[in-house]
Amino acid sequence: MKDEELLRYSRQIMLPQVDIDGQQKLIDSTVLIVGMGGLGSPSAFYLAAAGIGHLILADFDRVELSNLQRQIIHSTPDVGKDKVDSAKETLVALNPEINVTTIKELTEENLATHVSQADVVLDGTDNFKSRFAINKTCVEAETPLVSAAVIRFEGQLSVFKGYEINQPCYQCLYSEEGDGAENCVENGILAPVAGVLGTMQALQAIKVLLSLGEQLCGELMLVDALDLSFRRVGIAKDSQCPICN
Repeated sequence: MKDEELLRYSRQIMLPQVDIDGQQKLIDSTVLIVGMGGLGSPSAFYLAAAGIGHLILADFDRVELSNLQRQIIHSTPDVGKDKVDSAKETLVALNPEINVTTIKELTEENLATHVSQADVVLDGTDNFKSRFAINKTCVEAETPLVSAAVIRFEGQLSVFKGYEINQPCYQCLYSEEGDGAENCVENGILAPVAGVLGTMQALQAIKVLLSLGEQLCGELMLVDALDLSFRRVGIAKDSQCPICN
């Protein structure tokens, strides 16, 4: 680790749960973030700041003015740019020590390639079709999946390791028949709610990488920003799940 890195990450290295070895592990890690919107923006910011050595950013969309209310990785001059390009510029300016790979199209083939390269995958998409595909690929590659969703004043967060014998996958929680997902385009969202859930996604990803504390495996955290309440419910492995069984 270079002197500049030791200084940059000094407040993290001071933590006995992290230390030099943990920081080096973060530097050596690769994280795939699918979706550079309201969830992916704060996730990517904090993972870059924390020193994740390689971030793979995937999104096919371009920055729109209506995105800027919650997608804080983009700025007004970025309107019209590809989101992954805008995000890369911001992250490299924040931390030039990291590597950032951008993907503007995800197919079944390259999704499998990038998931297999990653130590952790963060899902910040807003539709079940993408979430099911990401989950399936993570189970096949045996890669931990940190999944979050947010709408209006509410959010959900969980870590899925469905490739393990007693752990559920995302599809144990939501069946394909239930594909009627709401999204913020149709229902709205309060900006900081996305920030809270995206930041918690980054936190859980780092905890998974460093094997720290409670990782929310087999549990779903429900966040109600109006009540400022956090509730956790158990998720059982579905013995009939077509993905992890």
